[in-house]
Amino acid sequence: MGNPKAFMTIDRKDAGYRPVKERIYDYGEVEQTLDDKDRIDQAARCMDCGVPFCHWGCPVGSKIPEWQHLVYQGRWGEAYEVLHSTNSFPEITGRICPAPCEKSCVLEIHKEAVTIRENECSTVEHAFDLGYILPRIPQQRTGKKVAVIGSGPAGLSAADLLNQAGHSVTVFEKNSAVGGLLRFGIPDFKLNKSVIDRRINIFEAEGLAFRTNVNVGIDVTREELLKEFDAIVLANGAEQARDLPVEGRELKGVHFAMEFLSQQNKVIAGEYIPDGERISAEGKNVLVIGGGDTGSDCVGTSIRQKAKSVLQIEIMPKPSVDRESNNPWPYWPTVLRTSSSHLEGCERRWGLSTKRLIGENGVLKHAEIIRVEWSKDANGRWMMNEVEGSNEIIDVELVLLSMGFTQPVHNGLLDALGIDYDARGNVKVNTKKQTSVANIFAAGDVESGASLVVRAIEAGKVAARNVNEYLFEK
Repeated sequence: MGNPKAFMTIDRKDAGYRPVKERIYDYGEVEQTLDDKDRIDQAARCMDCGVPFCHWGCPVGSKIPEWQHLVYQGRWGEAYEVLHSTNSFPEITGRICPAPCEKSCVLEIHKEAVTIRENECSTVEHAFDLGYILPRIPQQRTGKKVAVIGSGPAGLSAADLLNQAGHSVTVFEKNSAVGGLLRFGIPDFKLNKSVIDRRINIFEAEGLAFRTNVNVGIDVTREELLKEFDAIVLANGAEQARDLPVEGRELKGVHFAMEFLSQQNKVIAGEYIPDGERISAEGKNVLVIGGGDTGSDCVGTSIRQKAKSVLQIEIMPKPSVDRESNNPWPYWPTVLRTSSSHLEGCERRWGLSTKRLIGENGVLKHAEIIRVEWSKDANGRWMMNEVEGSNEIIDVELVLLSMGFTQPVHNGLLDALGIDYDARGNVKVNTKKQTSVANIFAAGDVESGASLVVRAIEAGKVAARNVNEYLFEK
């Protein structure tokens, strides 16, 4: 620890966001950057704790005190090497991770956690700018071939490590470009897609092969897959969105959040969307149902599309501003979260359920919502109760369903492979991420359910390690 008193003498300083009146007119990244001095000062605040709870809280096990110290010393290349040793693409998590590491930082006890996520992003960008990040081409090949199905964070993480182990890896992606939900689900104002392209270019130089516009199970059959590859890693996510089974769900103007977000990302990438298929919030009253990150992304995108108004509702009660007594540090805090999109001008309401959607001539015009309260039954299970007489009819021309995902899509590849599912409908795996079929492994949301990008990266690492072991045992 270069400056043992920095955490007492230097305050936490966030980079902050571009001005609202500027950023809502474009899709550029909203987050700003600090200059080198400020960033080094922020890294100096790391206490190098005897027990680094930040490392404990990070799903990929980032060696945070070590690389923070190197940043403090201005040794950007070495800092990147330590950071990259646990994460195949820290420039992405440095932008979009909710930073569980910061929530478990010892300084978070006083709400002054080290700016770990921002420091991470800055470290990688410095390393790129200084020319430290170059392709690492494996010197030997094993002759083994691995197929990775899905190019999201779990798939790319597994593919990178398996390629570095010397195996020949092919990544299959059903969409037109690599990245999965990193590319098609996360808005450009949070993650510019050139960041993904830059890393993919490195992966390709290192020998990874990518096949886009290939829907495995249709364009490539189960038999072809099993015949060509020695092992398979399923990393195709949990794409079965939770639906809203209410009257009026079929009306024109009701869409899943991912339909809306992925279409906008494709438009920004230059893809043509016919007018009849375009989902636009322009001039409309927008209702976002669901209070999570995806819902927040719908808010920011709707605002940029010049919506007339945006209302985001959540069925659960409004979280507290500070931790409750049953939610102590260093655990993840279940508290109110306000994103950059929320700051751009939307109304947020909690404890509301959607009763029905109302239309005219098949087109959405209104929504009926009702206030709900939560209580526990005799067995301690939560129960939702509608508050009589609290019904409201609101004007709405666009509803975006952002209530999470239930499971991976079974129809097609997964059913064809004949693998087992768990009680939640996810692909069933053992501790080695191995499915009921010996040479098929699974990593990320497809086997765990929808979760964080950083958890998917770690799942990819675990799968890669065990696939490598399996291949050498064959």
